[in-house]
Order: sequence, then structure tokens, then C-alpha cells
Amino acid sequence: METVAGVFRDSESARRAAGDLGRAGFPRDQVNLLLPGATEQEVHSISTSETEQPGVGGAIGGVVGGAIGLAGGFELGVAATALIPGVGPVLAFGVAAAALLGAGGVTAGAMLGGKADAQSTEGVPSDEVFFYEDALRQGRSLVVMLAKSSAEATSARRLLEAAGAESVDAARENWWLGLRDVEQEHYRALGHNFELDQDAYRAGFESALHIECRGKSLEQAADCCQRRYPDTWDSEAFRRGFERGREYRERQGAGVQSSAG
Repeated sequence: METVAGVFRDSESARRAAGDLGRAGFPRDQVNLLLPGATEQEVHSISTSETEQPGVGGAIGGVVGGAIGLAGGFELGVAATALIPGVGPVLAFGVAAAALLGAGGVTAGAMLGGKADAQSTEGVPSDEVFFYEDALRQGRSLVVMLAKSSAEATSARRLLEAAGAESVDAARENWWLGLRDVEQEHYRALGHNFELDQDAYRAGFESALHIECRGKSLEQAADCCQRRYPDTWDSEAFRRGFERGREYRERQGAGVQSSAG
């Protein structure tokens, strides 16, 4: 499968886009919707479960419920809520969206005949999960379409663009632009050339946010980093970027703890 994700500035636009995909003929098990800022009424309308499931979603947050949901006039089936650091409650509609939040074992197993978490998120690039999180922290909503062919991916991408979506790649670039000046100043203060080393530094920074690397030192994450960046993973720039990425991730978690405390 190929993932086509669109980032929307408001939840209503995302709901409409999800409905557009459904009405265009895409089945509900391919269309997924993530909405930040779930209201108390929405959270309590979902039956509660305290089980946190393994898999991709374990990196994002604990599941607090699961139910059948509707969005944009199109029945998306599985729904769940989860707490994401810096965001709070998030509503997830669709099997893959629920699984990304750690809900795959609860909702898919109970309601869709035991479809596995790994199957539910097949085709979702694990290195994009952080950028889904970041968009949600900014109050944006996401539609994630799991296309079964390049033709489906092209069609879905056009529909999302027509609905006003920003691509995850564009969101990723905007995220880095927002951090670049601070990271440049930090790296230069260490006596290094940021313009020369930026690509390796950024690769290290983003690697620390990758699901396989979160909470690990570079030594502990060496296999993953070497596999993804064989030419730069052991460079000074990559190491410095990885350290800063770890600090950035820790600040994200500390922010939600302090706000909740």
C-alpha cells in the first residue's frame, strides 16, 4: 500500500475530505481521520478501555476508548480516542488511524473480526508518525488514505489537494524551517559549519524522533540509523543532531506532563 496523507487547518475541512474520498468510491478501511481537541462529550461518548496496545501506536499515546464513528457523511467504522503529548484527547476514525493511536488491538480485534494491528497500519511510513503528531499539536487535522495502487494514490492525492490539504512533506519542511535558525545557532556555537553539515544534522535530529529510536541513545539505535543513513549515521553532525532530537522529543513529553499536573 501507499500512504497519501493530507493536513488540514480545521476539522470540518478534514471531515469533508474524508467524506469526499468515501463518495469517490474508496472503501472505509482505506480512509482514516485524525482530529485533535476532542470535546468532553465526544470522549465520554466512546466506551472506555484502559488497555494500551502494542505496535506503532504505542509511541504516540494510551488508548482510552473505542467505538463506531461517522465523519463527513461517510461511515469510517472504527473510532478511538487517545492522549497525545502536547495535544490532549484526539479522535481517530478508521482502522489505521485507531491502530496508530495504539487502538488496533482493542477496536479492530473486537469489531472487525480480529484484523491485526500490523495489518491495519501496513503501508503507513513509521517515520511519518511524528509529523502526524506535530500537525495535531498545532491543532490541525489529518486524513490518511491507504492506497492499494499508484492510480489510487494519484486519485486520492488530487481529491485531498482539491479539498485544501497540505501534504505531509510540505508540513515536514515547514516544521524544519521553524526549527532551523535555533539549530543553526546551536551547532555554530559548537564550532561547526551548519550550512555544510545541515543534511546530516537534520537526518540525526529526525532519526531521534523515529519510532524505532525514541528514548534510545545513538548507540542503542545504531542498527536503525545505519540502515536508514549508511553514509552519515556515524558522523559528528548526525550525532549532534540526534542528541538535539532526543532533547526536543523529551521537551514535548515534559510539556504535556506539566500541563496535566
